[in-house]
Amino acid sequence: MPVVKLRVRSGESIQEAVRRFRKLCERSGLRKEMRRKAYYEKPSERRRREELKRLRKARQAARV
Repeated sequence: MPVVKLRVRSGESIQEAVRRFRKLCERSGLRKEMRRKAYYEKPSERRRREELKRLRKARQAARV
């Protein structure tokens, strides 16, 4: 699981720090990972999801 660290800058408000923290979490994929792990996913479902992801990437690469 990715670790997100944020140092609050001097003179920075809490609202700005929270906004930066949310952006860091979004970019690191932490939020997506937490949603994915919120419920148990059967191995067959995981394989199917990964296969669909590979197919989408292959189709996109073929278009370019």
